[in-house]
Amino acid sequence: METRHQVYFANRTALVAYATRIVGSRETAEDIVQEAFIRFAPANADNGSQGRSPAYLYRIVRNLCLDLLKRRKIEAREEQGEPPFWSMPIDMPTPEDIVMVSDEIRRISGVLDDLPVEVRVALEMHRFGGYTLEEIAAHLNISIATAHRHVRTAMMRVAATLAGDAS
Repeated sequence: METRHQVYFANRTALVAYATRIVGSRETAEDIVQEAFIRFAPANADNGSQGRSPAYLYRIVRNLCLDLLKRRKIEAREEQGEPPFWSMPIDMPTPEDIVMVSDEIRRISGVLDDLPVEVRVALEMHRFGGYTLEEIAAHLNISIATAHRHVRTAMMRVAATLAGDAS
């Protein structure tokens, strides 16, 4: 039976060609075959002992190639993705932005307070509660068209108030 070194040297050229077909690069294939030899014939193994079969050496090369391809795919996926949320800087609003938003909320609250109760409830259910017009109509015992009219009326008043303040 051949020693591990003899098996490796007898099959080295074929192993490089095999690995090149899998990974697509002769230089990378050379590195993989070198790594396969290290795993096939470890330093602490007795050089005079009987070697393992060439099929085992080919399996090592194949597994190393597949590992490399998986690693490349993962790295490419990570490069394409966005960085983790915790590494992104937070856009902090300026004090002026906070005052403007607070003022808009105050004006919208005033508009909502001036609306009839049924119209306000329809708007709040639709915009803040995520209810459908059918659910709003059932809750208020009105038609779907009336529920739609209530929501539209309230939204028009809010939009008019915000547009009037902007100009």
